[in-house]
Amino acid sequence: MKHILVSGCARGIGEAVTRRFLAEGYAVTGMSRTDAATVEAKFASPNFTYIRGDLASSADRAAFVEGALARHGRIDGLVNVAGVAPKVRADLLEMSEESYDFVMDINTKGTLFLTQAVARAMIGNPVEGGLRGYICNISSLSAYTSSPNRGEYCISKAGVSMITKLFADRLAEYAIPVNEVRPGIIATDMTGTVKGKYDALIDGGLLPLPRWGKPEDIADAVWALCSGALPYVTGQSLDVDGGFHLRRL
Repeated sequence: MKHILVSGCARGIGEAVTRRFLAEGYAVTGMSRTDAATVEAKFASPNFTYIRGDLASSADRAAFVEGALARHGRIDGLVNVAGVAPKVRADLLEMSEESYDFVMDINTKGTLFLTQAVARAMIGNPVEGGLRGYICNISSLSAYTSSPNRGEYCISKAGVSMITKLFADRLAEYAIPVNEVRPGIIATDMTGTVKGKYDALIDGGLLPLPRWGKPEDIADAVWALCSGALPYVTGQSLDVDGGFHLRRL
């Protein structure tokens, strides 16, 4: 049975990704900051293992990887989902260092060093079907779209896009593709506080496909990149955004 790690597994996109891989017969080890009883009850699968931790913590990242390897012996894939928005949306001229550090430590630094740890383990895998494993990062349309009232989030996701390129380059010699999915406007806890704003934008024609995205839309894309169906694709960003990236007039 193949084994994949999912950070931020407790809700939203991470939950949908976890459910998809479990349905496809994978063993999944998940991590988030949510209490263990809540998460384990949510999935209730013998193939799901939960290790509670904070992606910003080097000790928690190490425990996540070491615990996963202790149980399954190898890691076949990693999906970096965990991410946070600023606690308070503030104009760029008012953004605090505390807010910047909070977002960057999780979204960018945490993603970078978790990927590094998993990559080191994955390099030791035998080659199967021409590959040793897969890594997929969840970035955002905010990686290239300016939102001056949450600048730290945009910067963090632009960083995730560069992390994708760097690891795709570095791990190619080991036959480990690294790609990313860039979600658009997805119905999750993170976007719940601005639902009215996005409803109005979508109704006004912002998206060629005029609806909110669902976490399952992102999980489908992640599965496509990590299932073995696209073994010759690496360093790619897949926009799952209803056509937002078209930037039409």
